Amino acid sequence: MTCSADGRPIDVTDIVTRLKGVSAAEEFFSVLGVAYDPKVLNVSRLHIMKRVGQYLAEEDFSGLPDQVIAARVRALLERAYGDFAVSSPLTHRVFKVLKDHDPDKACTTRRAFVPFDSVLKPFGRE
Repeated sequence: MTCSADGRPIDVTDIVTRLKGVSAAEEFFSVLGVAYDPKVLNVSRLHIMKRVGQYLAEEDFSGLPDQVIAARVRALLERAYGDFAVSSPLTHRVFKVLKDHDPDKACTTRRAFVPFDSVLKPFGRE
């Protein structure tokens, strides 16, 4: 058993299966016993979940007991939450759309090339 944010033990039995069945961010925090500020979660929920997914992708849980998995996943969720509790989603830019529109990056203009001849051709003639 691991202690939750409020000091109560959390149930680590079959933790991977239980986490796979969770859909809301609040449920992840609840199952793992991680405290959070609803204001932070409301602003950054997708960013936090994306970041924890990135952290989890770097882990190998095969053959580990549920207690160890729960502790590691909990630590990763706390880390991801911490990333966004102190700074905005624009600072971390975890999503492609934000990375592509970073004002600090040099602008690369991509333009489609349309030959001038094709514009001048009348419709219906080739």
